[in-house]
Amino acid sequence: MTEMFTATDPTTGAVVRQVPTLDAAELDDVLERAEDAYDAWRRRPIAARADVLRGVASAMRDDAERLAMLMTEEMGKPITEARGEVAKAAWAAEHYAEHAEAYLAPDALLSDATRSYVQHLPMGPVLGVLPWNAPFWLAFRFCAPALMAGNVCVIKHDRHVPGCAAAIADVVARVAEEHGAPPSILQNAPLDHHLVEAALQDRRIRAVSLTGSDRAGAAVAQTAAREIKPAVLELGGSDPAIVLADADLDLAARVITTMRMINAGQSCIAAKRVIVEEAVHDDFVARYAEQLQALRMGDPRAADTQVGPIARADLRANLHRQVADTVAQGATLRFGGEIPAGDGFFYPVTLLTEVLPGMTACTEETFGPVAVVLSAANADAAVALANDTPYGLAASVWTGSAERGEAIAREIVAGQVAVNGIVKTDPRLPSGGVKRSGYGRELGPDGIRAFVNRQQVWVGPATG
Repeated sequence: MTEMFTATDPTTGAVVRQVPTLDAAELDDVLERAEDAYDAWRRRPIAARADVLRGVASAMRDDAERLAMLMTEEMGKPITEARGEVAKAAWAAEHYAEHAEAYLAPDALLSDATRSYVQHLPMGPVLGVLPWNAPFWLAFRFCAPALMAGNVCVIKHDRHVPGCAAAIADVVARVAEEHGAPPSILQNAPLDHHLVEAALQDRRIRAVSLTGSDRAGAAVAQTAAREIKPAVLELGGSDPAIVLADADLDLAARVITTMRMINAGQSCIAAKRVIVEEAVHDDFVARYAEQLQALRMGDPRAADTQVGPIARADLRANLHRQVADTVAQGATLRFGGEIPAGDGFFYPVTLLTEVLPGMTACTEETFGPVAVVLSAANADAAVALANDTPYGLAASVWTGSAERGEAIAREIVAGQVAVNGIVKTDPRLPSGGVKRSGYGRELGPDGIRAFVNRQQVWVGPATG
């Protein structure tokens, strides 16, 4: 029997879409088309590739309402956030269309040659293993730079967002054909786990990018290493936000609320542990609680909804377990923490204080609208708490001195740090983690060079 990818509306619990997975023969067809498309796409001038990416961005903007509603329907993202995600995905395509040529320009190097340099050549078909929580943005964060480098993409999207995955592949294929490019430069491959491994083992796949859990990342990394193929892994996080005594507490409370609660807290770079200097702890908590309690939870289709449902029932159950365990371990539940009655997979905005290292909310990644506050005696203690995690994705520092914030950033073991601002991913800036948050970088110039052959060329004197 063919396995199905099933999309369940987390607002109602109703099944809205089922898509059959590919079998081995169908995967072989996908990879054959990818290899054929690559041969033509890599030879296409970079300006012509850019025309395709700009066309994709324009088509997405024109169809933004339908694409946004797919996210709201399949994983519960509030419609206002979903519209913003479509626009951000289009921006990624436009950014790489504009800047790829400069990012890929050869690096001239001095040697004993008449001329020596490193040029950046495509590698071939690249597999993208993608999660459900930002289905359009994370797909384009992967595919926009890869395509502009001359690679082609096969996306294995999360099983719970099959409509989003199909829509991404459809818009790229349609626009590519309109520009005379191969429609198979990006293909959607709904694969079960064993065929993901088979795809990565196939000679036609040259590299892999995965965004997901550290457990999934470890499995993919093991296969990629065995096959001697490059991998970029963006994995989980338990991101700290350090609030120092000299910080603007109103600003910090407001922005940290946004960082924690966007997409109902289902974000790898959400501020999952707020570490507050003891002298301002109570003052900050009062302001933070006020911001959190003002958020409106409800139907993600409503324009005024700020917090939608958790994407799946099992994810909500796990989040509730984490809250209950942390309270049982001695934390204070200020509000929230109870599963509401009714349809769907909603979970209330929840605030836990008096949280200590070693409690569940500190040792596990909390993926949902749960705010966690720890107290630190001073800045040094705050940094120590921030680094007391197996993860190292992102962090923020809140202080009255930008220079002090930059100095503290150098002490934080994380792939990116924001000082007095929101932690975000931006097409212009590299993003990625360290420790169990993964390796490699996406976005910016680093992102487009992640999957290229950095070929050294040595040119001697002419011999004719």
